Amino acid sequence: MTYDEVITILEEAGLPLAYDHFAEGESPEPPYLIFLYPGTDNMFADDTVYQKINELNIELYTDAKDPETETRIEDILIAHDLPYEKSEVWIESEKLYEVLYQTQIIGG
Repeated sequence: MTYDEVITILEEAGLPLAYDHFAEGESPEPPYLIFLYPGTDNMFADDTVYQKINELNIELYTDAKDPETETRIEDILIAHDLPYEKSEVWIESEKLYEVLYQTQIIGG
């Protein structure tokens, strides 16, 4: 799955979307999505990378708990065969909830 394919999938949520962050002063009102590739978990064989595996983090930011939006994101991930792990944290300094979906992308 390519970078552009990930964008296309996440755009299905109908939320503002950016890679890593929005530019200073351009953050939209929540809810919004941020995604990034924080690292890799490549598969090795014969002293080389046999299969590229990119870690993909999808961050949903809301100013109040929003189960409906979370379900919409999860349904999109499931529809595109993207298994995920989910965690949540309250960011006191930003007064926002961050719901983190962690998955992996093969190739791309």
